[in-house]
Amino acid sequence: MDVSVAAAEETDGLRRVPMSYEEWLALPDNVKVEWVDGEAVFHMSGSPDHQDAAANLLILLRHSLTGVKVYAEVAVRLPRNRVRIPDLLVTERRPEGHHVTEPPILVVEVLSPSTRNEDLFRKSLEYVAGGVGQYWIVDRRLHSIDVLASTDGEWSVLLHLDEETTTGEVTVGEFGVVPLDLAAILGG
Repeated sequence: MDVSVAAAEETDGLRRVPMSYEEWLALPDNVKVEWVDGEAVFHMSGSPDHQDAAANLLILLRHSLTGVKVYAEVAVRLPRNRVRIPDLLVTERRPEGHHVTEPPILVVEVLSPSTRNEDLFRKSLEYVAGGVGQYWIVDRRLHSIDVLASTDGEWSVLLHLDEETTTGEVTVGEFGVVPLDLAAILGG
C-alpha cells in the first residue's frame, strides 16, 4: 500500500493514516505501525538509548522468568478496535499469525518524545481494559521505571525506581521475580 504523507494527520509526532484492518495487515513487517480505530499509527524507530533500554530489559525478563515468551515489538490485539505494538511483551503462548490475541502478562513501553503522551495516557487505558497484568513504563528523561499492576480495571504502583531508589524486585505471577537495577537498564 502506498501511504501518502498528504493523507496523514500528524499529532504528537505520530503519523496517522486512515486505513482498513486488511490494508494494515498488508503493510510490510519492517514498519512499526499500530492500528487504532481505523487508522494506522506510524512510529519512528527508537533512538539507540531507547533500543538499549528495551534490549537490556528483554534479556533480563528472559533470564528471570520461566514458562513464558518475551518478545520485542510484537503486536497485541486490544478491545475497541485496536492493535498496539509495545516495546516488549510477555505472554504464555507464542503468537499465532500477526499478533497476540490473549492478554499479555506484562507489557513494557520505553518512553520517547514522540510517543510519550500516547504511551502514558492512551495506551495505559487500553492495556488495562485489555486485561494486561502489568504495565512497565521506562522513562529515560526522568531516569525512572514504574511497574504498574492491574487491579479491578485500574493500575496500582507495584514499584517505582528513580534517582533515590535505584533497585528493586518485581514478582511476575508464578513466573518468577525480576531484579531491577535502574543504572543497568538505562545504561548508567
